[in-house]
Amino acid sequence: MKLLLDTSAYVRFKQNMTEVVEYIANARIVFFSSVVLGELMFGFRNGTKFDKNMAELREFLSRDVVEPVPVGEVTADRYARIAAGLKKQGEPIPTNDIWLAAQTMELGAELVTSDRHFEKVNGLVFKMFD
Repeated sequence: MKLLLDTSAYVRFKQNMTEVVEYIANARIVFFSSVVLGELMFGFRNGTKFDKNMAELREFLSRDVVEPVPVGEVTADRYARIAAGLKKQGEPIPTNDIWLAAQTMELGAELVTSDRHFEKVNGLVFKMFD
């Protein structure tokens, strides 16, 4: 199973939410988007535990099963198609989440999230945790 983690999934993993921890533990590969990295680092910089949070994130990223993925041209094209479709339907979702949906689709992965608005993205495979 190939997964791509949304920021909400990483947060639930760090909170030791049993269902999320077990789901991620069963993955063959866990893709980690540069978009999620940016969201997390923004949160860390606005908090009081930047060094601790970054150390824990680096430890997570160093695992053999975790593969950081950058945003490339194919993802950008998928992003544009998804964003245009959502706009046409009058169903916008947060911009960063469109990037994550595009990357997930490009990688043939399943998005792990707690954000219901991903239901609006046609063809996206995702696992929802509340």
